[in-house]
Amino acid sequence: MAGRAVSMNLVGRVDGHLRQTGALPPQSPILMAVSGGQDSLCLARILLDLRPAWGWQLTLAYCDHGWRRDSAATGDHLHQLAQAWGIPFVQVQANPSPQSEAAGRRWRYQALTTLAQDQGCTHVVTGHTASDRAETLLYNLVRGSGLEGLVALVAGRPLAKGVFLVRPLVGVTRPETAAFCQAHQLPVWVDDTNQNLALRRNRLRHVVLPYLRDHFNPQVEAALTRTAHLVAQDVDYLNAQAATLYQRAYQAHPPCLDRWALARAHPALQSRAIRQFLITHLPHAPSHRHMEAVLGLLSAPAGQQTLPLPGGYVVRSQGRWLHLLKRQPAPDHPPQSSLK
Repeated sequence: MAGRAVSMNLVGRVDGHLRQTGALPPQSPILMAVSGGQDSLCLARILLDLRPAWGWQLTLAYCDHGWRRDSAATGDHLHQLAQAWGIPFVQVQANPSPQSEAAGRRWRYQALTTLAQDQGCTHVVTGHTASDRAETLLYNLVRGSGLEGLVALVAGRPLAKGVFLVRPLVGVTRPETAAFCQAHQLPVWVDDTNQNLALRRNRLRHVVLPYLRDHFNPQVEAALTRTAHLVAQDVDYLNAQAATLYQRAYQAHPPCLDRWALARAHPALQSRAIRQFLITHLPHAPSHRHMEAVLGLLSAPAGQQTLPLPGGYVVRSQGRWLHLLKRQPAPDHPPQSSLK
């Protein structure tokens, strides 16, 4: 009876969250990213339980980084589980394997986006929990991240045109997903690398957070999650104000910004407006170093100055304008080297 109560409570909470936010509309084709661990299996089973009421089309997806000797066996295990549940299964293999946690994360989201597009799915769901959110905030804090890093695993964001990432379990803790899996006797695949303290995430999970819990705050995960929520509200406001500034300073033909208008604004809005401008027009998001260099042009002397950017672009400061141009080096001279 206790297990059934745990199950019904968690399913009801996720159902209520999705009805309140509208994050997964009825009839949506959904790609469920499942690793075989307790959190992603918990999410997959909850969505299966809710599917009759919502009419979702569910597909189970597995991204194999190639980091573990048993990763192929994990894929076979999940394929069999998808067959037992009567839903489609897709898998992608990294080649070559990513060389770091950050590279693995980038590859995984790129792979999930491509799979969603190939399968005609409008939403990708992952099993990230409140516990993951607390760990991410702490991880980004010690790395010196800005406010965006402290937001830590937002509940959803766009991945590509027509494809959205949703994290339905960001209000659920890892102990709760463990209890749910036990109540449903779900076949959790144990990943031995989760105990490897050479990985920084694991050191946070198994060493740092337990220390903080024992010596500073028994509810440290809840406190960090609350902080992430409060920071997210501030970031939303700043981004909205920056969008207004961006529209006021932007000219489309050719793409440029009024640096005099930007210079009168607060630095927090300057950087966000410039980032929106560069993300809109560049093939890749600018690095922190490139952002700092472009910001420096706001206070540069009135004469013409040119700053090279990756992807064959330059920002040219000329009078009151910052122009974004495609770089065209003179035939008799080597191209300017870009910042690294």
